Amino acid sequence: MPRLLRVTLLSVRDLAATAVPFVLLAAALLAGAYWLLDPQPPRRVVLATGPERSAYAEFGGRYAEELKRHGIEVALRATAGARENLRLLRDAKERVDLAFVQGGAGDSARAQEEEKNGVPLVSLGTLSYEPVWIFYRAEAAAALAREAKLSSLTQLRGWRVNVGERGSGTPGLTSRLLRANFMERDDIRRSNLAATPAVVALLEKELEAIVLVSAPESPLVQTLLQTPGIRLFEFAQAEAYARRYRYLAPVTLPRGVADIARDVPPEDIELVATTTALVAREGVHPAIAQLFAQAATRIHGVPGWIARAGQFPTPQKSEFPLAREAERYYRSGPPLLQRHLPFWLANLLDRMWIALLSIVAILIPLARILPPLYEWRVRSRIFRWYRQLRELESALGRTDADHAALLEDLERLDAKAERIAVPLSYTDELYALRMHIALVRERISAPPARP
Repeated sequence: MPRLLRVTLLSVRDLAATAVPFVLLAAALLAGAYWLLDPQPPRRVVLATGPERSAYAEFGGRYAEELKRHGIEVALRATAGARENLRLLRDAKERVDLAFVQGGAGDSARAQEEEKNGVPLVSLGTLSYEPVWIFYRAEAAAALAREAKLSSLTQLRGWRVNVGERGSGTPGLTSRLLRANFMERDDIRRSNLAATPAVVALLEKELEAIVLVSAPESPLVQTLLQTPGIRLFEFAQAEAYARRYRYLAPVTLPRGVADIARDVPPEDIELVATTTALVAREGVHPAIAQLFAQAATRIHGVPGWIARAGQFPTPQKSEFPLAREAERYYRSGPPLLQRHLPFWLANLLDRMWIALLSIVAILIPLARILPPLYEWRVRSRIFRWYRQLRELESALGRTDADHAALLEDLERLDAKAERIAVPLSYTDELYALRMHIALVRERISAPPARP
């Protein structure tokens, strides 16, 4: 077998040795591109949600299940609500990557906070409507009107009203709605309980009304809608509120949507709603942004109490600039490779293909010098012996030349040449060397010429 390897058309060893610098260069360029592009996303991200049993908490659980299929752990961080979520996102010391943010939650101080902290945020899409639910006890309203039904927010004056937990966006939004009705903070007896304790206090008659800003998927909202003695305030002027505040929209809670059999609610109810956006730090990995945008379609694209099928998620109605990967998804859908390949491989190719083409474009011109280098390497095994042959021939011309010693040196050179291994395509040059050795041998062996 070793002898067979010596008589081949191509020397694999020489070819490999010649190509090593190019392989190392390609590996270095590929490693540099990998480091620069960072194609593989982190295996763990933190999502700030909201209070327990809230719609945000339920959505967070669904996102965790969606991304788990791709090997990414979504750690859920319970918070007081949208305002705290914004604070965590903007604080560089907090390890929060994404959060649910309510429209208008940081409207007044957002520009100042971004300038102060220097952490820009981007939107991955608007997910759903969040109606403003004002639930009140019917017996409390009966003391004001015969129908036990409120018709204006001004009728809340003097009531014990829970306006939402501090850190959520509900207190600020409630204050704006009251100011639109020329009411001050002290016109109601405010409390800032979390959602669950507030519902308990309402049912135990410790409060006359509570304000919730939540998606209809919230278990608390669904419970209150079907609780006897609890009524939902209807925003008859919903369009006017929407014209005044850009982050509000008029929506309709359809009749019977909560319980068709029991006809709950018994009529269409006009409400105002803000929106929920999925917000991330600007430096979030593009693959993570792409996966969350895809998950949003599966989670929020179904029909709900307020929205129709396919209405959400949407790149519109967001107070933050849209992330580039999210814009790409809403424009073209999932990347083509992700439709046919596993996520990790599709993401790697999707992120690296430009770098791979660039590396190939660099190496192709350089590869043109591979054949000359390979040829020089193989032929150098033969040509380097010509120097000793030339020295022997030059020594033969001296008057004091020792022919026996020269002939012995020549035989050693011939023995070395016999062991030279070259591919078959270069055998002619090897035989030319041995022929030249034979010519010099004849000159050395020939009797000296007479003067």
